[in-house]
Amino acid sequence: MSRWLKGSWVAAQLLLLFTSASFADTYPRQPIDVIHYKFALTLSDATDEIGGEATVDVRFLVAGTTSFMLDLASPSMAVNRVSTNDESHIYTHTGNRLTITLGNPPVMGERRQFRIVYRGVPTGGLRIIKNKYNERTFFSENWPNQARQWLPMIDHPYDKATSEFLITAPAHYQVIANGLLIEETDLGDGRRLTHWKQSVPIASWLNAIGVAQFSVRQFGVAKGIPLSTWVYHQDRHQGIATFDLPTRQAMEFFSDYVGPYSYEKLANVVAAGLNGGTEHASAIFYGEKSVSDKPATRLVYHEIAHQWFGDAITEKDWDEVWLSEGFATYFTLLGVEHYEGRDAFLAGIQRSRAGIIELEVKLPNTPVIHNNLSDMKKVLNRLIYEKGGWTLHMLRRQMGDEKFQAGIRDYYQRYRDGNNTTAEFRQVMEDHSGLKLARFFDQWLKRAGVPQVTGSWSYNAAAKKIFVDLAQTQDGDSYLLPLQFGIDGEKVVEVVMTSKSQHVEIPVESAPKSLVLDPNVNTLMQAKFGPR
Repeated sequence: MSRWLKGSWVAAQLLLLFTSASFADTYPRQPIDVIHYKFALTLSDATDEIGGEATVDVRFLVAGTTSFMLDLASPSMAVNRVSTNDESHIYTHTGNRLTITLGNPPVMGERRQFRIVYRGVPTGGLRIIKNKYNERTFFSENWPNQARQWLPMIDHPYDKATSEFLITAPAHYQVIANGLLIEETDLGDGRRLTHWKQSVPIASWLNAIGVAQFSVRQFGVAKGIPLSTWVYHQDRHQGIATFDLPTRQAMEFFSDYVGPYSYEKLANVVAAGLNGGTEHASAIFYGEKSVSDKPATRLVYHEIAHQWFGDAITEKDWDEVWLSEGFATYFTLLGVEHYEGRDAFLAGIQRSRAGIIELEVKLPNTPVIHNNLSDMKKVLNRLIYEKGGWTLHMLRRQMGDEKFQAGIRDYYQRYRDGNNTTAEFRQVMEDHSGLKLARFFDQWLKRAGVPQVTGSWSYNAAAKKIFVDLAQTQDGDSYLLPLQFGIDGEKVVEVVMTSKSQHVEIPVESAPKSLVLDPNVNTLMQAKFGPR
């Protein structure tokens, strides 16, 4: 998060970050800021063992630091040497942590490079498996904290860095990774060196390589960004149908709605051993089943939305992963609304609401924002996607389309290529809406469950009013609920429900034929409502 800031003030702020008494998740912050990783890896068909040489460019945040740690699996990865300018360092490598001792403590802000030579057979993080055509492949799968299984690094989203991969592999493979292609050289011994370099800082798990016998197609640019598709050579035609149109649509819509794309390219890559998709920065991986003769529209929209939310803007902490998944889920529906129309959007948001109501039964006492997450197997659940997305939908309805988009654009501009928190996002949206949103964010993101609303209505001819009686029947305190009532499919009246029970009177000139609660699908609730 410090790439665009300078001087000792930055170091002081980052020092506060890792010396705080507690963190929302349990990862131990280090007294360093990694600026850049350079990974030189050798892959072979003869063995699953990889040979690695990592160069880690570090800035020290604390004067007099005597040691620091990087994540690296043990004992599957064996470290042979750690050095700086050919001078060896004392190190220990146990418990999946590589601890490097500094004989000469640094001054605050000093930068040093550390060369780590290692080798081993990855037990995760890098899958060496056969694809559906029985061909050998190599695909990274770092989510959420598996980069450490094959790469020495700070394996947590709070510390973003630029990176590059120099992959030496048998020449019958093509290699894809993050960033721009710098070099592709046949070495004359049946191997090829491929060098990719990512010039924008990204979180550890977004680093990716894919090595296979690909059909590679460049298909022009969108908003100035080169687009490409990497599928198995047997799937060339299906790959074109699957990715071309939705990729171009997503790139154009999100660039216009949110702001400029952050990376040097966008590659869609089919990967063995994967279901769904993984939004690695500039090189998105998709499962083999995604390739067909039809566009994978919603999957592609979701993964490309992540290039803005999750990749360019990354949560500081695993507890707030909704800032990635909730955003990608809702922005997928915004893409659907833009290209397919309002009815398609409403159908999607209604399906999502029904799914949330079911999930709340299966996942009781599960808020969207985690509380001191320590088990990485529990990072994700569907509520983070669906309820996180619905929170954005309700926020958009409260702010209005114009202010919501202005807030999103400002949020992206402020935190692009850095990290942020829910509180920081809330502040941006308060700035643009003029609303106090603390209760809104707390009740939808920190409170488990959804409101359960029951109600009935009748018409009083003498008073020329509709009498509505409402009750929130869920356990606990009331929700603050902005509600709409649609009268005869024409007029819409807005009411804010502030207590567990509430009587509402709506003036009308004549008896209505119908009164519909939430006609525009604006509120997340389980409701039963009808005439008395």
